[in-house]
Amino acid sequence: MRNYELMYIIRPDVDQETVQAVVEKFQGVIVNGGEIVKHDIMGKRRLAYEINKHREGTYVLVNFTATSDVVNELERVLKISDEVIRHIVVREQTA
Repeated sequence: MRNYELMYIIRPDVDQETVQAVVEKFQGVIVNGGEIVKHDIMGKRRLAYEINKHREGTYVLVNFTATSDVVNELERVLKISDEVIRHIVVREQTA
């Protein structure tokens, strides 16, 4: 299993219960075949540029270990989620 870092931005117009539901959905995908090392909901922040007519969003940062199959499934679910306006998964380099 490899180390990964996931950052995604949730639309600003969703309520707090929906944010928690989205976070739990992605955690469930990761835990299905991996392990979450660190999870941080960074809160609502202003975006550097407008995305789909949104000027701010709720940032979430997750560090996890998983196989490539889990990462592929996670990216598939992130792409079809209406609440997420941007995401990126990066493999961390080992020293």
